[in-house]
Order: sequence, then structure tokens, then C-alpha cells
Amino acid sequence: MSETAAAAPAHVPAAPVKPTGDTPHKELTRQQKAAAVIISLGTEKASQLYQYMDPEDVEQITLEVAKLGYVDASTTEDVLNEYYQMCMTNKAVTEGGLEYARAVLERAFGSQTASQLLDKVTKSLKNREFAFLNKADEKSLYAALQHERPQTIALVLSYVDPEKAAAVIDELDPDRQVKVVEGIANMESASPAAVKIIEAEMEKRFSSIMTTNNVKVGGVDYVAGVMNNLDRASEKSIFDRLSVHNADLADEIRKRMFVFEDIITMDDRSVQRFVRDCDPKDIVLALKGANSEVANKIFANVSTRMAQSIRDDLEVTINVRIRDVEAAQQRIVGVIRDLEEKNELIILKGGKDDIIA
Repeated sequence: MSETAAAAPAHVPAAPVKPTGDTPHKELTRQQKAAAVIISLGTEKASQLYQYMDPEDVEQITLEVAKLGYVDASTTEDVLNEYYQMCMTNKAVTEGGLEYARAVLERAFGSQTASQLLDKVTKSLKNREFAFLNKADEKSLYAALQHERPQTIALVLSYVDPEKAAAVIDELDPDRQVKVVEGIANMESASPAAVKIIEAEMEKRFSSIMTTNNVKVGGVDYVAGVMNNLDRASEKSIFDRLSVHNADLADEIRKRMFVFEDIITMDDRSVQRFVRDCDPKDIVLALKGANSEVANKIFANVSTRMAQSIRDDLEVTINVRIRDVEAAQQRIVGVIRDLEEKNELIILKGGKDDIIA
């Protein structure tokens, strides 16, 4: 959000009134969390905050406030705590850099929470420094990069949305596709010196690319997101050649292209199909660590009797190790990917697949 003041404070809806009866715990999106913070501030302070936001942001967050409904006190407290931690993290990074921030946050919250907070902030730093890349359409981005070296293309694409990166990769010749995908996957961080070189080469086409800290870019998880947005023909072509060139990397990318939580994106028939091949014990274990959306998706696609049986088993299954839950989820993902290879179910690829019922 920019610091340009709006013309006048906008009206902030009052906090929703708690409904009667029991209200289930809500899983909030980022936009809903922002709305919860606005509501917690109260109308007067929230209106003051609105003065430092772009009109578009004011409109969006006001809409989220209006749609939010009741949020229980426990959820609100969690959101405010997360907001405080992120504010503290941004302040520490701005004042002293990443290493200083890590030391401060580890002392305040412990090493695990500190790492999670820094990961979020470094991603936001990356997006902020390279926001201009996302303003260019796919064709313009490809036109600017098509004659660059694969290493340069890999670095630049590490700073754009996976869908846009996929569109550029799709236009490259087969050999360069493999080199760019491999370059993104093997990239851990971008040093200021490397970024300055890219800036010099691209200065006529892009805005300034500068950073004072190494920021995590690329990596296997990112390239998996890119591959998820490619059409199936391009994906298969790249994997076929990458498997010959670097079989271990190809396997690692495949493993990360579909995760257990992605079940919510599957059509009902596909869910019904893989459930038939899963061990019921694995379903119970997997759901112990799943969010409500995944659980509801599975319950909606099994018989009433089976759903009740799973719920009963979930109630009596206690003291489960996280690694056992993750192993069960991975076995289910393995079943799904095996069935997809046999064309017995469909995994949606970045919302691009056309489905005929």
C-alpha cells in the first residue's frame, strides 16, 4: 500500500455483531486478516489509517470488512499477534538488514518462528523491489528476454509470478527451456552484484533492479509452481529432456508439483476415484494435519457411512507424530499422481485445463 493520502477518510464499517449459537473457527485469507485488523482498530483509528492508503486499497479492504462477518476473539488475537510480528520483522530488516533481523527475532520468538517471519518478509522484499516486472505482459516480457542468456532469463523469471514465467518459458526453444528451468531450480539467492549486472543489460527495458540484501529467489518449489502453470505438452517435453540431463532434479520437481492441500482443486469424480485406492488408515492420519477445506472436500465425496467412520477414527486417533501425518499425506499424493499418469483422474494445472464433463 502506498503512502499517498486519500482525499478524505473513508467510512469504516462497524465490527460485526456476534451471532447466536456456536460459530466454527474461521480460516482467514490475507485480505480477511487485514479486514480483521482494521475492525480491531475501531472506526476512528481505522479511518486515520485509510488516509495513507491508495483509493483502490481502501475500496478492497472496505469490501472485505463488509463481507467478513463474525470473527471470534481467539482468531482476532492470533491475527493481531501475526500483524505485530510482521511489523517488528519489517522494522528490524529495514534498520539492520536480514542478519540483524534474524538475531532480534530469534531472541524474541525463537528460531523457528524467526525463520518463518523472515521468509515472509524476504518474499515481500523481492516482490517490492521487482514489482515493475509484474506490470509487463507476457509478450513484452518475452520480447525483452528472448535474446538473453538462460542464466539471465532464469534470474529475471524468479522475480515474476509463476503463471507469467510459465508463459515466457513456453515461448523458448526446447533446449533453452530446460536450461532456464534448471537455472531457476538451482538458484538459492541473488547477490547485489549479480542483480546489478542484470540491471545493466536490461536498463532500456526495465526499471532499476537493486537490492542491498541477498533475497531468496527461484528454487525447486518455485520452479514447481512454474511447471504447474505450463500446458501439459510443454511440461512433458521439458521433463523428458530434463530427466536425461538431470534425473534427480526432475524427480524433485515432480514431487513438489502437487501437494496434499491441492486436493481442494480437484473435481469431485477425481476425488472419489483416488479415495477408492487409498488405505482408510492413511486418510485418517492425513486428515489429522489437514485444514478444514481438504477435510470437507473428502467428506463430500465419500459415503455418509465412510465419512462418519473417518470422523469417529479421527476422534480416537491422538498423539500422532507429524512425520507420520506427512508420510500418510505423501502416500495419498503418490496414489493421485499414479492415477493421473494412467489417465484415471485429473489434476488441474493452474486453472488452465479445459474439462468436458
